[in-house]
Amino acid sequence: MVTRTRRSAAPATPSAQAQPAPAARAARAVRKNVRRAASGMLGLSGERMSKVDTAWLRMDSDSNLMMINGVWTLAPGITWEALCERVQQRLLQYPRFHQRVVEDAAGATWVEDQRFDIAAHVVRERLPRRKGLSPQQALQERVGELAMRPLDARRPLWQIHLVEDFTGDDGQRGSALIVRIHHCIADGIALISVTMSLVDGGSEPPKRSRKAPASAEDWIADALIRPLAGITTKALDLAGDSAARSLHLLREPEKVLEHGLAGSVDAARVAYQLLSDAAALALMPDDSPTRLKGKPGRAKRVAWCPPIPLDEVKAIGRALNCSVNDVLLACVAGALGSYLRQHGDDPADKEIRAMIPVNLRPLEEAWKLGNRFGLVPLVLPIGLANPIERVYEVRRRMTALKGSTQPLLAFAMLAVAGLLVKPAQDALLNLFGRKTTAVMTNVPGPGEALTLCGARVTQCMFWVPQSGDIGLGVSILSYGGGVQFGVITDTQLCPEPQQIIDAFTPEFAQLSLLTLMLPWGSE
Repeated sequence: MVTRTRRSAAPATPSAQAQPAPAARAARAVRKNVRRAASGMLGLSGERMSKVDTAWLRMDSDSNLMMINGVWTLAPGITWEALCERVQQRLLQYPRFHQRVVEDAAGATWVEDQRFDIAAHVVRERLPRRKGLSPQQALQERVGELAMRPLDARRPLWQIHLVEDFTGDDGQRGSALIVRIHHCIADGIALISVTMSLVDGGSEPPKRSRKAPASAEDWIADALIRPLAGITTKALDLAGDSAARSLHLLREPEKVLEHGLAGSVDAARVAYQLLSDAAALALMPDDSPTRLKGKPGRAKRVAWCPPIPLDEVKAIGRALNCSVNDVLLACVAGALGSYLRQHGDDPADKEIRAMIPVNLRPLEEAWKLGNRFGLVPLVLPIGLANPIERVYEVRRRMTALKGSTQPLLAFAMLAVAGLLVKPAQDALLNLFGRKTTAVMTNVPGPGEALTLCGARVTQCMFWVPQSGDIGLGVSILSYGGGVQFGVITDTQLCPEPQQIIDAFTPEFAQLSLLTLMLPWGSE
């Protein structure tokens, strides 16, 4: 805490007494502006946005908006009035959903929206009715259009569009929700927590204690140093207790002597791992050239498939001694390879890189929102035609990434990017865009079917945003005993994402059949 001592006023000098009024007013104005700038920089007039969230806020581009887009279908339908009431009761318990963002030279601040209007955020939507266009296709087209419509920066950065009268491909009449939330508010894991408070029977989020205005030193510690140190520890915990201990040794080298040679070896091992992973990120080779890689335009399309039974995916994983994630990622790689072959490209000997988010916080703290994840680059073996061989290759590559500090380094890079001016931030983050074809995420959703305002949530899907020149987003979501696969694409690079979706189910079916034909216990 910085304290100031009051000095006795010095006698006025003749020059001070003779200071002209305009000069005095100018001096007062300068002092006022300096105080105002300092207040804004330190977040004293609101809650300061973290540097990682600031990076996501400023990552919007003409080709990619940093919004998480989602769709829920409900049966039977719900009314706009009922949805507004539920949002006011539950969603607005999270401060971020009634706060707008004010940017300044040093970053951004969350401030209360004094003119908050629920009708501006929960809006009625009417899908176009065109000959040959099913309601499902109309919904997909509308999601693609909204994915490229910026949110109103004068208001909290989220919207829910309600289609009150919607009929799905299964013939069920009901409603559909299109949800748009800017990534600076939260990541996918945190939004699952939001979802669970919004549905019937959901609990309100824990109450957060309000902090007193912080000094400059407190703000720097709280906003920059402590969160990064804490998340670093959690990330290295994934690699084992010795890695976590070594982190503390690296931060406090004088304790190496107390821990002896073993501590020194652990510290050296983690230091080597950090340097190796940093070099791997910096020196990533370019992806294989495919039609999915290039300069994106300004239009998006989305598609998703019907749910696949999660028990079937688990059974394949057990039979092949692989994780559910290995199985699903192998099917994604197969679907992308099949799509390329369908369009005359030979994917043999080709590989594409997908950036995969890795959660860096305890799930019980997801209600705090914000972004607490890193990224790891997974090279997808799209050129392997044999589904079994592809699963084992994905497993091998995923195993090699375990214990990596790359998620931590990616998180740190985002934190640094949030400290820079936007052109410098863009230049830094283009490292990922140039070397990556897709962003891919796998989020575990609720295991049981949910209800909202008395209506059953029959289907839910979401799409991750892409940054820079990345034109392909792949999402995998488990919900209610099923797993869904969805893609969002830039129309200039992939005009018909449904063709990728249509290849996913046959890839899974082929893998399932071949797994049944294998002798037990073999690999």
